[in-house]
Amino acid sequence: MSMVTEKQSFFEDTQDLLESYAANRLRLLKLQTAEKSSRVVTLIFTGLVIGLLSFFIFLFISIMVALYFSEKWHSPFYGFGVVVLFYILLLVTILVMRGALDKYIFSKVINILFESNADDDEKQ
Repeated sequence: MSMVTEKQSFFEDTQDLLESYAANRLRLLKLQTAEKSSRVVTLIFTGLVIGLLSFFIFLFISIMVALYFSEKWHSPFYGFGVVVLFYILLLVTILVMRGALDKYIFSKVINILFESNADDDEKQ
């Protein structure tokens, strides 16, 4: 073989390897994106179901507590008023702590999205 054909063969092999590498990296990126998006969708769906069920639980517990206090104090106004005051205090507490709550939720989402990348980096 001549030197020219060896160089030509080397460059063709290198080009094939680079094309294969690029195709594999693209496939890996698609798989990672699909995994992360499916995890986020699953967490959102699960969160919505848990949130909806929790809402109904709290709704009925609130009605039960309001009826209990209404019967105890012989006034629906005072019974339901106590429950409303509790929820007002809960709302004010959440509004005061909103910054910390936002940071917590933001960090959890970031951890979910970049969790597998950290594992991949450690393996390499």
